[in-house]
Amino acid sequence: MSRRALLAGVAPLLALAAASSPARDALQADRPDRDVRLGGTGGEPWPGETRAARGARSLVLGHRADPSLLQDLARRADTAAERVSGVLRVSVRPLVLVPASAAEAARLARVADVEGLAAVADGSRVIVVPGTFGRLTPTGRDVVLTHELTHVAAGTGGLPPWLYEGFADYVAYRDAGLSVPVAAAELAAEVRASRPPRRLPEPGDFAPGSARLAAVYQEAWLACRYVAERRGEDTLVRLYRDARTRGAARALAAAGLPAARLTAGWRAYVREKLA
Repeated sequence: MSRRALLAGVAPLLALAAASSPARDALQADRPDRDVRLGGTGGEPWPGETRAARGARSLVLGHRADPSLLQDLARRADTAAERVSGVLRVSVRPLVLVPASAAEAARLARVADVEGLAAVADGSRVIVVPGTFGRLTPTGRDVVLTHELTHVAAGTGGLPPWLYEGFADYVAYRDAGLSVPVAAAELAAEVRASRPPRRLPEPGDFAPGSARLAAVYQEAWLACRYVAERRGEDTLVRLYRDARTRGAARALAAAGLPAARLTAGWRAYVREKLA
């Protein structure tokens, strides 16, 4: 399956995370196995017009939404919660909102627009953008929900984008059943054209509309995957937690991965996986 087939013609899958807002500090304290309850809608979001579906862990609320869609989302949110919990070692209970339109999604997320986005992590909840999300394949829907739920559960404040986006991708793709060349198709094409990455992505590289946006997300993902594969997943989670409290540079140094060493190892890893 190609990445374009996975996305069913939608814009690069995880470009959506550029609109994510800082989330709860579930990882800020080193307390594994805690119960992270996500929510806080302040009551019924659409009085008299809210429909609900409950999963084993999740609550999905929709604005005049098709009940079958809400039930499907509840099942997928349960799966996403299991995947996030498996990495973060916390029990996650998602709240997913399904507005009636993209304009309504933007108002809920307090952003100018959500064009090209499939979902947005907003504080303690995930907001689905119905039109774009509906055009994703089943695998794409699971990846999007898991990515955004990772932002909600792990938090993003104080981190460089390559780390929080790469970490969310790491969790999202970990159990998705996609090979690295498929999930990183755009970056693979650059590597095979003798244009491998030279540095970790910088904040400006994540600007919406960038021609390399998909490849930039893939670079960030493979940086985190490299740490997990070479040093262990627990090391990656500790690094992320430490970076939230001490800053990325100090956390990397404490993990024995100062920026120069991480960059060199990651570049070799990208060539190994994609050449």
